[in-house]
Amino acid sequence: MRKAGCSAATILDRLCALVRPGMSTLDIDEEGGAMMRDFGVKSACKGYRSGNRVFPSFTCLSVNDEVVHGIGLSERILKEGDVLSVDVCIRENGVIGDNCRTIPVGLVSPEVERLLRVTEESLYVGLSQALHKKRVGDVSHAVQKHIEDEGFAVITNFVGHGVGRTLHEDPQIPNFGKAGTGPQFRKGMAICIEPMVNMKSPQIRMAKDGWTALAVDGMPSAHFEHTLLVDEGRPEILTIPEGAGSAEEYFETKLSGVAV
Repeated sequence: MRKAGCSAATILDRLCALVRPGMSTLDIDEEGGAMMRDFGVKSACKGYRSGNRVFPSFTCLSVNDEVVHGIGLSERILKEGDVLSVDVCIRENGVIGDNCRTIPVGLVSPEVERLLRVTEESLYVGLSQALHKKRVGDVSHAVQKHIEDEGFAVITNFVGHGVGRTLHEDPQIPNFGKAGTGPQFRKGMAICIEPMVNMKSPQIRMAKDGWTALAVDGMPSAHFEHTLLVDEGRPEILTIPEGAGSAEEYFETKLSGVAV
């Protein structure tokens, strides 16, 4: 899981660094596929089945009001001021690495910049509660409180999840809930925490492709995700890119300045 997490995070990091206005989301997806081949890993998204539908892309690329599961398209051209959620899920040696980041394309408005900052902060606020013998509701409540205290809307249609040999395992980990409730965490459990946040309305609608979820009000959305191991003093983040230091150093850097 540590190896798969590092590969997923390094691919995500390098892919985000390539994003520029004028690129299509298909360009970015194909770059992601090439990186996966270079790393000797497989996409856990491409070929993923839901009913009769099969996901066609190596990565999930969601632009502006697309909340999650956006598909790379040649006609979807990024422009200055857009935001792009880049979700990289890979399989390596039989296990999954799963992570996501929402990035600005060029310069964005101060309020959109704040949306991205608060959503990322809520990820680390939630992570800080993923401890041995605590409960799923402790993570859920911490994420929800941080987001709603800042005036943004928590999406309730999609949740975090356990992860391991398959992409989605128990327990489900909502970004909303009551502290002290839900399944209990145990040291060594592998989970994904992934806040998904809209500017105003928590409501979504589904695109005609059957995959892409969109904010009903057409306003920007943000999504951040890590794969981690539950531990006693502090969870261990697995999706850390090459060269970013130890899990402890990475967490400390990200958590600095965020009230937990």
